[in-house]
Amino acid sequence: MTSSKSGTRAKATKTPTKASAEAPAKTPGAAKANKTAKAANSNKPAKAAKAAKVPEVVKVPKGESHLALVRRARRINRELAEVYPYAHPELDFRNPFELLVATVLSAQTTDLRVNQTTPALFAAYPTPEDMAAAVPEEMEELIRPTGFFRAKTKSLLGLSAALRDDFGGEVPGRLEDLVKLPGVGRKTANVVLGNAFGVPGITVDTHFGRLVRRWKWTDEEDPVKVEAVVADIFPKSEWTMLSHRVIFHGRRICHSRKPACGACPIAPLCPSYGEGETDPEKARKLLKYEMGGYPGQRLSPPPDFPGKPAPALGAA
Repeated sequence: MTSSKSGTRAKATKTPTKASAEAPAKTPGAAKANKTAKAANSNKPAKAAKAAKVPEVVKVPKGESHLALVRRARRINRELAEVYPYAHPELDFRNPFELLVATVLSAQTTDLRVNQTTPALFAAYPTPEDMAAAVPEEMEELIRPTGFFRAKTKSLLGLSAALRDDFGGEVPGRLEDLVKLPGVGRKTANVVLGNAFGVPGITVDTHFGRLVRRWKWTDEEDPVKVEAVVADIFPKSEWTMLSHRVIFHGRRICHSRKPACGACPIAPLCPSYGEGETDPEKARKLLKYEMGGYPGQRLSPPPDFPGKPAPALGAA
């Protein structure tokens, strides 16, 4: 009897396919390569949901089975993969050390501000040995734009010295080693492992946590518990890219205070649809970065990024 009801609920969450006439229009990320290139060179806002009527959203049944939840969550991931085929880490880096430092600096600030700050920092201290020998006051001035520069300087000096003394000047590729470094927690370690070493990891930042709760994947608030729940829903091979897609969506469309529900391509799958602006025209004005026709966060974005590079620090 129980399994029969669960099956019914799983079907109840089924929503219109992309072929449905009521489905939201595709974003530039879901368009073909030539359309993406055209959108990248245009000053007009990206077409996240071109004046299309958002279909009525199917609310998740109160007693949604775990199987139904897994199916819905994986479908959201597939949809996001079409919307953001170019999803990537939004910190500029050329090697594991630069990614580690940039990720530590990204606490309590934007990736954009970090990317505008690190060129001068890495020019002055290109290796762990160089950074470990830095004069604290001089480093503080270089990273001041990222905020909390004294605490961050202390962390960077400490982790650089640890890399020099304990790891031969190389960033370790194991979680248990990374989290021992000053200023490096599980989130930072997963960022480095997933993007510098190809080791699957789930990055639970504020965007990721907010969205998985809106999507009712979990009610957990603790990042470690959120990571465990999501890891149980998706295969390891998806962990790193899932993190990028969810964070991209949180920064561009599903904002904290006023999500652009009317311009959201996964609205039919979202049980929290309606928390934000549902009018398509008004919602499109809330889109950020390349989705709104603006520069991205990286000064050196990947070649397939459909938006514009971010300006350097101090540039107009």
